[in-house]
Amino acid sequence: MAFGRTSNVESSPGKAPLRGSFPLDHEGECKSYIKEYIKCLKENANNNGLCRQFSKAYLQCRMDKGLMDKDDMNNLGFADLNHGATEKK
Repeated sequence: MAFGRTSNVESSPGKAPLRGSFPLDHEGECKSYIKEYIKCLKENANNNGLCRQFSKAYLQCRMDKGLMDKDDMNNLGFADLNHGATEKK
């Protein structure tokens, strides 16, 4: 007898995320980008549209540090932002 589910229901394995795993930044390599993003949110009444350049910089940091697969920023929803290199601290 299985607890927590009916006996006539087959369990199915979950699907993997579309972009693969998203490892945590245990070493804090991109922490400064998170802090800038949160600061921007606080200054703009949580309007994330005004802080997109910081989320773009954070994702770029993750790609540069091997914490996520490299991808074109257009595919990550940043096609409308400047195509130049994001300024890094």
